[in-house]
Amino acid sequence: MSLPPPIRKLKVCYVTDRKALAGTAAQQIRLLLGKIESAARAGVDWIQIREQELSGRELTELVRESCRRVPARCRILVNGRLDVAYTAGAGGVHLGERSMSVADARRFWWKRNRSGDFLIGASVHSLEAAQAAETEGADYLIFGPVHPTPSKAQFGPPQGLTKLSDVCERTKIPVIAIGGITLESVRDCVGAGAAGVAAIRLFQDAQDLEAVVRGLRSNR
Repeated sequence: MSLPPPIRKLKVCYVTDRKALAGTAAQQIRLLLGKIESAARAGVDWIQIREQELSGRELTELVRESCRRVPARCRILVNGRLDVAYTAGAGGVHLGERSMSVADARRFWWKRNRSGDFLIGASVHSLEAAQAAETEGADYLIFGPVHPTPSKAQFGPPQGLTKLSDVCERTKIPVIAIGGITLESVRDCVGAGAAGVAAIRLFQDAQDLEAVVRGLRSNR
């Protein structure tokens, strides 16, 4: 009698947005660092620092301080800035479709550090882009927006669960669903094959982050 396949632990990713926080620029950074620390303590696996308007120096300081505050099991990913991720000692870089290519990022890392655990991920909005990123060496994909969400409106209408399922079935690396993720919608995303979920407001606006993370993982 064959054993059932092991249940995968759902990957949970908090994507930051300091501009949605109250206060001056300095106050927003302080609040954001508190959110990052709380999210890591609540059990979030990855925290993607998506603060592209900061200068290279400001972003490096933010990433370095974030890495200092979170436990080793929580991975800090830097959106779009491989140089900052490398310099600040982050756990990976996340590339948009307009960022440098996954292949170039992989070559950069390989030339400078042949060892170490460093993830290179990519945001994709189509099956073709997903397959191209996988071929170039991406470790994971973030696909969306799956459901309507203000933060992803610039990428057009929602992709929906059918397209999410198609990407999950036709790629071999983990696919993280983003866009309108709630405690109610996570089950459908996992059912479509997603290895995890990513969100901004779900985590950043939460009053009880531990309850949110527990809810996501129990609602599979």
